[in-house]
Amino acid sequence: MDEVTARHNAKMKKIKAARDKMMETKTEQKGLIVVHTGMGKGKSSSGFGMIIRCISHEIPCAVVQFIKGNWITGEKKFLRERFADECRFFVSGEGFTWETQDRERDVAAAQNGWKIAKEQILDPNIRFVLLDEINIALRYGYLEIDEVVDFLLQHKPPMTHVVLTGRNAKDELIEAADLVTEMSLIKHPFKEGIKAQKGVEY
Repeated sequence: MDEVTARHNAKMKKIKAARDKMMETKTEQKGLIVVHTGMGKGKSSSGFGMIIRCISHEIPCAVVQFIKGNWITGEKKFLRERFADECRFFVSGEGFTWETQDRERDVAAAQNGWKIAKEQILDPNIRFVLLDEINIALRYGYLEIDEVVDFLLQHKPPMTHVVLTGRNAKDELIEAADLVTEMSLIKHPFKEGIKAQKGVEY
């Protein structure tokens, strides 16, 4: 064995020992509140990646999609056409706020989505719920942040996971969450005049 390989193996052995020791303390399980936020792309994509994991592990799941409306996205088409039994898919929004031009309708749609979301979260047959773009509804005041946070902290079943996506997550939600990831924007083709691409953005 050469010197470089020997040093590498010794280093990996130390790392494994430290990792094993750390893992001995990680014994608890709980249903997590997860927030994906930030200006960068990937918030919904990550949430739907988790949905695919749930389906693979035979974990009953549901999606409640706020804001996006009847926009035909790959994830909606895929899940509704191929995995309707494994994953319930609800759409509450009527489109992006600058398209609807009707705040009352936007508020009503968001409130209806939140009603559905609570039903899915409380359903004992569902163990994972993705609330896609709910942060946008919270940002515009279509939903009350205190009501959402209180429900998640006080009424969410202990082993149910809830993922909330969208830019500008409220501080109260970030504080309540178990896991928060902020997607940073470094470059985006939209700034170069390139429109949203199938399979990448939707």
